[in-house]
Amino acid sequence: MNTKIISLVSIGAHPTSGRPRRADQDARAVELGLQLAGDNLQVLHAGDVAEPALRAYLGMGLEQMHVLEQPAGADALPALTAYLRDAGAQVVLTGSQAETGEGSGMLPFLLAEGLGWPLVVGLAQVESISDGSALVLQALPRGQRRRLKVKLPFLATVDNAAPKPRQSAYGPARRGVLNADDVEVLDDELLAVATLQAAKPRPKRLKVIKAKSGADRMKAATAKASGGGGQMLKGVTPQAGAEAILKLLIEEGVVR
Repeated sequence: MNTKIISLVSIGAHPTSGRPRRADQDARAVELGLQLAGDNLQVLHAGDVAEPALRAYLGMGLEQMHVLEQPAGADALPALTAYLRDAGAQVVLTGSQAETGEGSGMLPFLLAEGLGWPLVVGLAQVESISDGSALVLQALPRGQRRRLKVKLPFLATVDNAAPKPRQSAYGPARRGVLNADDVEVLDDELLAVATLQAAKPRPKRLKVIKAKSGADRMKAATAKASGGGGQMLKGVTPQAGAEAILKLLIEEGVVR
């Protein structure tokens, strides 16, 4: 494949111990990139080149990894945007949200906006790349898939439905090379004044079951959930779409 593919990776955290590790979705982005480009895959990280957890990615069979050297608290967006703009990449794969640090999930959106590229959210598989476009599968709720055709170059966030990452081997992890690139360091002013706290899952709404018999209660408890209150917007104006989103946020109590 002549298409240049770059996978972006970050430092993850074990869900129980909190110890640094490879991020799960980023590892899936590397796995998908390896399946598409093989040894031609380029893996990129913005941060500390001395972080031991980076070698877990090298252990997946990579000979080298490029690191945009910058300290903690620096803004990775300008460095990544400048690098990708000059790298000639046509497909950039990344996780949807970092497991450490800010973890807002906004980086792929801001990066795609800065590059002027289309963004595919929830990528499950890349079926083919030809004639300046790619045919991809997007993961939807409840195991559904949607086939999309997107023009190159594009950026995609990898979903948990993507192929599971291969195990990291100790030997390749030790032999792999971390190439550090000097970049302009810009402080993340927003992060400097922000207060970080652990994310908590939102409570799920419980449906009140009004059934008289045990059979009816069992049927209601095991019935397949149906989204009946959803609304799919296609071919609407940006104004109409924004109004629909605002209405939903008000109904959910997010915006008052």
